[in-house]
Amino acid sequence: MTRVAVDALGGDSAPGEVILGALDAAAEGVEIVLYGPAGLDTQGLPLVETTQVIDMADKPAESVRAKPDSSLVAAVRGVADGAADAVVSAGNTGAMLAAGLLHLRRLPGVMRPAIAVPIPTRRGPSVLIDAGANADNRPEHLHQFAHMGAVFGEELLDVANPVVRILSIGEEEEKGNHLAIEAHRLLREDSRLNFGGNAESRDLLRGAADVVVTDGFTGNIALKLLEGTIRELLDALRDELTATAYGKLGGLLIRPAARRLRARFDPDTYGGAYLLGLRGLAVVAHGNSGRTAIANAIRLAARGADHRLVERLSERLPERVRV
Repeated sequence: MTRVAVDALGGDSAPGEVILGALDAAAEGVEIVLYGPAGLDTQGLPLVETTQVIDMADKPAESVRAKPDSSLVAAVRGVADGAADAVVSAGNTGAMLAAGLLHLRRLPGVMRPAIAVPIPTRRGPSVLIDAGANADNRPEHLHQFAHMGAVFGEELLDVANPVVRILSIGEEEEKGNHLAIEAHRLLREDSRLNFGGNAESRDLLRGAADVVVTDGFTGNIALKLLEGTIRELLDALRDELTATAYGKLGGLLIRPAARRLRARFDPDTYGGAYLLGLRGLAVVAHGNSGRTAIANAIRLAARGADHRLVERLSERLPERVRV
């Protein structure tokens, strides 16, 4: 059975919502071990006791070294030591990256780990990479992200020969900054990638590509804009349907469709994102994750472990980008 280490103190709503989400995932057969302080009411889930906590405002690298017995670092170390198959935290993303680099270490040849997040589209999920691990990148980083994203698409999204595109300000080859233009050239010249050129952000929810590649700064902005827009639109629709008697009547008629729409596009449906490029499987969840998002992040981690995502990535990352 897949075992997932969960940082009980990670996130704005920890530990309460984290524990509830962990219970939901455990009810479906995922073996979970929580990492947190002594005396924490885990409602029956096993607990590894820790004595420190990394806050959202802490400096990532410094806090990881200064707080080795924090719930976040200890949970990551659990994967490194073989006590768990994957780790999930809704805590400090930078600290997750720093702890992963320190204890899990990078896969051979990987220049930089990247956050790969499933995003909902009208034709099914696609993957955005990098969604926030690296604020600054070089073209060769994006080239490698494209290969990691392609493996992700094949192994987790069941897409054969996934289409890869670069996020830019126009579909034309010459559009974009120096990073996008040079990365475009590298991907175009790589025959092992099914490269489709540039993609514009307005097409992300339409399914611009199976894999959308960008730097972490741009990717994080794009991701949060998508998530905020989706949530606001869904909430606005609910408000309109409950504002009047006619609206409530219409709401009853479209309720099944509205529920399907929310389940399909709500960011909580995926709950988290993979931190790819490490020797162990790590999933980062949003700091504001509630019960549903935490449960789905744990399910995402378990699925990645069951599919041997780390091993597949290590085996299939092309040698020529391992520089």
